[in-house]
Amino acid sequence: MTVWPSLPELPPPTGVDACSLCQLSCQRSRVIWAEGSPSAPVMVVLDNPGAREDREGNPFVCGTRQTLHTAAQAAGLGLNDMYVTWVLKCRPTRAYDKPAARAACLPYLQQQLEAGAARVMVLMGNVALQAVLQDPTLEVKALRGQVLTHTGRPTICSYHPLAARRRPNLLAYLEEDLHLAAQVAFES
Repeated sequence: MTVWPSLPELPPPTGVDACSLCQLSCQRSRVIWAEGSPSAPVMVVLDNPGAREDREGNPFVCGTRQTLHTAAQAAGLGLNDMYVTWVLKCRPTRAYDKPAARAACLPYLQQQLEAGAARVMVLMGNVALQAVLQDPTLEVKALRGQVLTHTGRPTICSYHPLAARRRPNLLAYLEEDLHLAAQVAFES
């Protein structure tokens, strides 16, 4: 099994790279808008972009991306089948006001959801699930394995890839959920 390289990073729209709506603007090095192709059939939403380079600045594929890529391959999804984005548009490096940052970034995510061509959306982890569906009581454990609808788009909830990396018994569920996403995306 091969591990994909990082998906191509997409630049943020003009002006977003200078966003100062939350305290993350003081700790970020840059805004990371999305990875992959905006025309991909599957949109994956995670909590934050995580690291794309090591401490010396060398590019690498972090554990979250490695696990996502592995599960996607097992589910029959290829490199060009996914558009990956995040609730937060930059990587947090220290403590921050999480609800305020998520609320500040949510309009950017809504913009991506409206503009996206994806046939299905996959919300990975409780943070993405709760932010997108705007209900802090929702949990992946109760909703995974189902096809929901959000703003007219089929939506699937799954475990965060990092959770599956830390608890390997969750990897099979992540793969099942991505397989379901592939079925929904390609039956249209």
